Amino acid sequence: MRERPKIKDIAKRAGVSVATVSRALSDSTLVTAETRQRIHDLARELNYRPNVSARNLRTRKSMSVLLVVRDVGNPFYLDILKGVEATAREAGYSVLMGNTENDPARETEYFHMLRDGHADGMILMTGKLPTAGGNWSGAPSRVPVVVALEIIEGAGLPHVQVDNAGAAREAVEHLISLGHRRIAHISGPVPELMSLHRREGYRQAMRDAGLDVPDAYEVRGDYLLESGQECCRALFTLPEPPTALFVANDEMAYGAAYELRRMGRDVPGDVSVVGFDDLYLSKAFYPPLTTVSQPRAEIGHAAMELLLKILSGAEIDCDEPIILPTVLHIRGSTAPPQG
Repeated sequence: MRERPKIKDIAKRAGVSVATVSRALSDSTLVTAETRQRIHDLARELNYRPNVSARNLRTRKSMSVLLVVRDVGNPFYLDILKGVEATAREAGYSVLMGNTENDPARETEYFHMLRDGHADGMILMTGKLPTAGGNWSGAPSRVPVVVALEIIEGAGLPHVQVDNAGAAREAVEHLISLGHRRIAHISGPVPELMSLHRREGYRQAMRDAGLDVPDAYEVRGDYLLESGQECCRALFTLPEPPTALFVANDEMAYGAAYELRRMGRDVPGDVSVVGFDDLYLSKAFYPPLTTVSQPRAEIGHAAMELLLKILSGAEIDCDEPIILPTVLHIRGSTAPPQG
């Protein structure tokens, strides 16, 4: 079996010291750009791969990060994972994915993994910070946790997010522009801040148009398809049901549209439906779903870039979240109300 190439083999071929090769492979600015490039080229030619176990023992780093989500089965997270992983790989990190299923015990376990050194940092997408994550030493900007998309008020952690209220307002304004006046909202889990912000955007659009929002027109879901069905059933037992639904995520919107068809109502002929997320299935859904598109790969990239800055020791301004833009894609699930 051919012996695995070592740093000294690259050093011999390059005519430099082992220390220079080590610095060059770490992209140290102590080595000239020309030498760094030559050493990287030789490393590829020799098929050199670093001994991660040995490096980890020296640096006391795992060279891995955790991406912790609510539901690993939700396709919404796939593009975010791609963005995180592409950026992490460039920096020499691997990505582990944690699935909490909204279980507080699981959420705490992942923070224990971080504290025990099984990962160097975490990108958190659950909207909650367990008690186990709350007693870090040092400034909040040094804590190796970035909150992505979700919002955790008062955590003192850096955030990457979108303007949830503004995007929700735009979605409801689209329904109002079609002529809808009886517009209901299926929210995410309240009182989580992301759900509250999307609900506030809905309310703001309705207020601006001079439209009332009956209490019964706001129903609470949990971002899962089944809750979209249940909330839809509740809305359509009302004496005056809505002609349009703004739903806080696509998965619940699928459930609501399915339930409407099961009840014999046409989408969008009888009821228009707008979602939030723009999952890849939304274009192929029947009818194609009008929805707010979030830049998921860019969110993953930005969150990982932020985490790398923290891991490098850089100071981060936790008071100013990174806000990425959204786009409302108008498709076949919305139309003017009948009559």
